Amino acid sequence: MNTIKVMVVDDSAVVRQVLQEMLNKDPAIEVIGAAADPIFAMNRMNKQWPDVIVLDVEMPRMDGITFLKKLMSERPTPVVICSTLTEKGAETTMQAMSAGAVSIITKPKVGLKNFLSDAADNIISAVKGAARANMANMRTTALKVEKKLSADAVIPGNARAMTKTTDKVIAIGTSTGGTQALEAVLTALPPNIPGIVIVQHMPEKFTRSFAERIDSLSDISVKEAENNDRVIPGRALIAPGGKHMLLKRNGAQYYVEVMNGPLVNRHRPSVDVLFRSVARYAGKNAVGFILTGMGDDGARGLLEMKNAGAETFAQDEKSCVVFGMPKEAIALNAASRVVSLGSVPAEIMRYSHG
Repeated sequence: MNTIKVMVVDDSAVVRQVLQEMLNKDPAIEVIGAAADPIFAMNRMNKQWPDVIVLDVEMPRMDGITFLKKLMSERPTPVVICSTLTEKGAETTMQAMSAGAVSIITKPKVGLKNFLSDAADNIISAVKGAARANMANMRTTALKVEKKLSADAVIPGNARAMTKTTDKVIAIGTSTGGTQALEAVLTALPPNIPGIVIVQHMPEKFTRSFAERIDSLSDISVKEAENNDRVIPGRALIAPGGKHMLLKRNGAQYYVEVMNGPLVNRHRPSVDVLFRSVARYAGKNAVGFILTGMGDDGARGLLEMKNAGAETFAQDEKSCVVFGMPKEAIALNAASRVVSLGSVPAEIMRYSHG
């Protein structure tokens, strides 16, 4: 089996050293070079092109965002962003994800060596996931925002607004490639849809910046969920990084519980946790979508939703960046239907007005 060839680009000598040592310990990975900035990196890469680039976003001479945009326009290559756990770092990282980066690994400002060593499994997993990414889909999603759909695509403009909106819930789970997928879906929705609950695998601090970015682009309201937030029409709640999110119900009203807890399927938030709560508290009044991502988180939860009477969907392989999570859900027969990413907004609106 061919090894995954990795280029590390970071202006910190400590980060470069630790990442090289860590990644080279895995027999499936070979670090072919490390550079202090993108200009040095390009010189190395022109001699041997990597399968995956681990990229810092704040560097001298050329910042990571500029380099990333150049890469995606000239030679799309899977990029894992290595970013600091700060609000400023989170904001910059969201720009990188929008520009086509596959996933995020985080680093603190102090205690780098210990942190990176402790996070070895997650970093190796991110690199392996990136190596499987379908960059044609990543590039299309990153560079070409889908045209917004109006409700006219499903029902006439003079039809009454849907009834019993509080009785319906849309649940979405995604991981690698999901930031671009969610941007395409959420920005295509009109404001009169049922409440949406979302788990996107992402580190803490980054989900807020992600939610704020999508909110600024969408006709619906998008926010990082807080405990007891109500699930209401026209609003999407995104589980905060590092916390699980559960759907709960009080009478006719849905709300979310945000809580700590163990990693589930190596993730917190976990799609399985959200989907199981949706199955329990919304049942047939819910619809579930499992989108692009590595691993199997969400497959069993989607099956529980289906068994509870919910309509369930999995994204097809052709439109996925990584066909891991949907593939596992399909294998369990958890998806009522398999659809392309481009069909998801229309399916949401069909369900909304059904």
